[in-house]
Parts: sequence; structure tokens; C-alpha cells
Amino acid sequence: MRRFLLILLITFPLFSMAQRRDDAIIRSDTLNKKSNLKLIGVPVVFSTPETGFGFGGGGQLFLMGEENIFRSRKSNIFFSGFYTANSQLVIQALPQIYFGAGDYYLDGSYEYRVYPNKFWGIGNDTPESNEEDYDMTSHKFRVDFLKRLPPSLNFGLRFHFENHEVTEVEEGGLLASGEVLGSDRAVIVGLGAIFTLDTRDQVEDPKGGYYVNFNAQFSSENFGSTHGFNRFITDLRAYRPLGEKSLLAARLYVENNFGDVPFQAKAQFGGGDMARGYFKGRFIDDQMYVLTAEYRWRFLPRWSLAAFGLMGEVSDINQDFFKGPHFSAGGGIRFKILKDQNTLVRLDAGFGEDGNSGFYFGVNQAF
Repeated sequence: MRRFLLILLITFPLFSMAQRRDDAIIRSDTLNKKSNLKLIGVPVVFSTPETGFGFGGGGQLFLMGEENIFRSRKSNIFFSGFYTANSQLVIQALPQIYFGAGDYYLDGSYEYRVYPNKFWGIGNDTPESNEEDYDMTSHKFRVDFLKRLPPSLNFGLRFHFENHEVTEVEEGGLLASGEVLGSDRAVIVGLGAIFTLDTRDQVEDPKGGYYVNFNAQFSSENFGSTHGFNRFITDLRAYRPLGEKSLLAARLYVENNFGDVPFQAKAQFGGGDMARGYFKGRFIDDQMYVLTAEYRWRFLPRWSLAAFGLMGEVSDINQDFFKGPHFSAGGGIRFKILKDQNTLVRLDAGFGEDGNSGFYFGVNQAF
């Protein structure tokens, strides 16, 4: 609770200043008034179950001069970096670049992590007593190149690369035994195919529409991977307005992995982007589903509240689903940084079962 109050004490004055004056925490068009670039900067102060207290900064760089008929979306690069009380360092860049009138676009990510973390074993019912610490350094790179079929269909190819080096494990623990795939190192290299149907009016804070994503990823030792496996992801989202100021959003995420899957690549239940209220990776296995519903209410032009509930679980085979689902509920507040841009910051609290809980400070909606 003290961490939650600290976040409020630090961020609320920033939000209040920004509401009175847009450039209080933003600098845009810094080169000249005719610049085609707009930068939205966000100071980041947060606390999550995975990181403890953390601080850093982030931003979103928009390319304003281009013409793009794809629902007026702008090419942009989101970037962030932070350091935490748990000695974790994360640097991330997420470009989304549209070409021409938006008929082709590149969607990518790069992430560098020095990340002490926790491991409870594999399965949906791992006990708290299994908890052990480990350190890992990771490089993750992904690039998707997609073709748009007007008005809302997209399909394309993916290349992905991950290099995970486990640098320290707990003596006598599960990872030290060497019986867990990837317990010392995992290199994942492969190709994938993607299909999406996207009718959302915007990405950062949708006000309506649907998002349907199917992708298949193949990691092979022929490409240099240490493990060969296949991954299939289904991500379904719907946004239904309930009036001028409220919205019901829902998401079903299903992940299926088959083959020799290292623990770094298994489906991870938890975290601020997937299952708020649980430590990210509290439960891991080859298969996972998460079903989330969220009510969003805008009580001021740039302020809104949200309440959510979710259920989900992991297993080694799909047939074991619904035997022991985990539940979570919570809510939070959102603030739109600039009147003429959709980027927002959010603060959520999630409460799961058996004492699991967490506070999450993030940029844009969870989904």
C-alpha cells in the first residue's frame, strides 16, 4: 500500500500540471515549428510484483508529415528504459512504421534485459514454497512485415530472435538441477506467419471495433536455435461503447506451444499486460488461456476509470483447461497526456487468489 501511495504522490502532481499546461511533461516539435516529428515524453515511476520500485522514462515519437489512409494512424516509435530496486535493467523500442498510404507496414520490437527473476516450476498448481531466484540476461528482437487488404485485413511474415543467458541460479533449486529446458541458456530463432483483422479506431485507447490476431511461429535448430518448437497464438479483442463516456472491452488470449519448449518460451500467466494481480510467470506451461473483461468510464475529457475481472490457467495439454482456473479483479485510473494525441498513462491495482496482488503503472491501455 505504501508503494501505491508513493506512485500517486509522485505522478499526481505531474498529471495535474499536464492538465493545466500540455508541455509540462511533454516536449514536442523541438527542432522547429515545421518539424514533421512530435515527441511525447513520459517520466516513469512504478512498482510491480516483478520489479519492486522502479524508475525511468519513455516516449512515443510520431512521424506527423506522412499521409496514411489506414484510419489516420501515424508511424511511431515507442521507447522506454527503466531500472528497479531489484537491480533489473530494461531497454525497449517498439517501432510501427507505415509505408506509402499504409498498404504495407512494419511492426517490430527490440528489448534488452538484465533481469533477476523468480521461478516456481512448471504447471498450474506450483506451490509458493517452490519459489527460487535466478538471474538472466536477454536480447529479444522481432520484426513483422505486413500487407494490408482494405479496409481492415492484414497478413504477413515474422522473424524472431531471442538469446537468453541464465547467469545465476539458486543452489539446490529446480533450475540448478539442469532438468528444466533452458536452465542454462536458450537461443530461439525462427519464422512466423500472421493474420489480423483490425477495425479499431485507434491502437492506444480504442473506442470501438474488433481486433482478431492469429499467428504461428516456428523455431528450428536449422536456424541456430537451441530448441525446436512451434507456437500458435490466438488473440481476440472486442470494444463495445455503452454510451458516450463508457465502454466494455473484452479479450480472449490463447497460446499453444508444441515441441522442446525452454522455460523462457513457455506461456506465462500474470503481469500487467496479461493477468494483472499475479506475478508475471507465476504459472508457466506449454498451453494457456486468459479471458479478461474491462469496463472503462471517462469522467473527464482526459481522465477515465476502469474495472476489470479475469480468469485463466496454464497446462501441458489443452484437455486439462478449466480444471483449476485462477481469478483476478481490480481497477485503476487513466490520464490522456495530450488533447490531440491518444497516448495515455494508467495505474492499475489487481488482486488474485492466495494473496497474489500487484500495482501496475503503464503506458496506454492493457489491451
